[in-house]
Amino acid sequence: MNKTSIEWTDATWNPIRGCSRVSEGCRNCYAERVARRFGGKGQPYEGLVRINNSGERMPQWNGEVRLIEEHLLDPLKWKKSRRIFVNSMSDLFHENMPDEWIDRIFAVMALCPQHTFQVLTKRPERMLKYFYLSTDNREEAIGSQALDISAGKHSGILELPLPNVWPGVSVENQKTADERIPLLLQTPAAVWFISAEPLLEMIDIYQYLGGARNPIRGLNWVIVGGESGPKARPMHPDWVRSLRDQCQAAGVSFFFKQWGEWEPRLWMNQHGAPCLKISVPNQTHFKPRDKEIIFTCTDDSSINMVRVGKKAAGAMLDGREWREFPEVRA
Repeated sequence: MNKTSIEWTDATWNPIRGCSRVSEGCRNCYAERVARRFGGKGQPYEGLVRINNSGERMPQWNGEVRLIEEHLLDPLKWKKSRRIFVNSMSDLFHENMPDEWIDRIFAVMALCPQHTFQVLTKRPERMLKYFYLSTDNREEAIGSQALDISAGKHSGILELPLPNVWPGVSVENQKTADERIPLLLQTPAAVWFISAEPLLEMIDIYQYLGGARNPIRGLNWVIVGGESGPKARPMHPDWVRSLRDQCQAAGVSFFFKQWGEWEPRLWMNQHGAPCLKISVPNQTHFKPRDKEIIFTCTDDSSINMVRVGKKAAGAMLDGREWREFPEVRA
């Protein structure tokens, strides 16, 4: 079992290695840093990252992806039920992933009904195309792979969507939310979720939420987190509160993962009221070595964000932790 410190899952499964950047949320990718650390000769990520010589020589994925055969069948060996994050070091729907590889991974998930598989992508257009626009019949292709993997013990017949596979999208701002969530909601699934990490601005997603108090079929789960790592950008507390309040209003499960490297310290507001419209430090003014950032608000108030490290910052929001999971209907 590949145990993990990621709070919203129990284990990671990485049958694919390699990726490439697609949006601003990828700027300080933790997986790139891990791949760089283990990218030397003979190591697992050899040849998958390159050094970007502009700026501060940050490692970047080079766009190559690899199927790791020796890890493809790992979940079949894990008998105890687990939530499993699929491809924490890649993207299952990367543009360089052949459909056949995706079929094989879905076949393994079909053969493991004891687990819940969390499939997070920044490429929902490819995910949607995989299910609806491919020339091959997806159910038949996945069933054939399942039959092959199980050495004929599986019937090879299955029905999509698989109830134990939860597709989700990463969003970091309003633009990515409005681009990715509608495509996610067109993808067949028992549960839909988003991970707003790193959260880089205030976003409104209420129209996409479907819960106990919202009659539409929409998102079942919202995960929120601040950025971690040496170049982490701060996250304003009101961005988190807004998503929490939207989820509560709709009756949708809300999970606050972490503040990241930065902790809110001091309100300076003569009226004692939070501010929603703020001026965010941009990349030009934000220096990774800064220890304190001030968010300036339109009502002459401000809030200090202090760099204390991920562990010290924790995940307390307004006096409590938020660790909600969606209820799965049988």
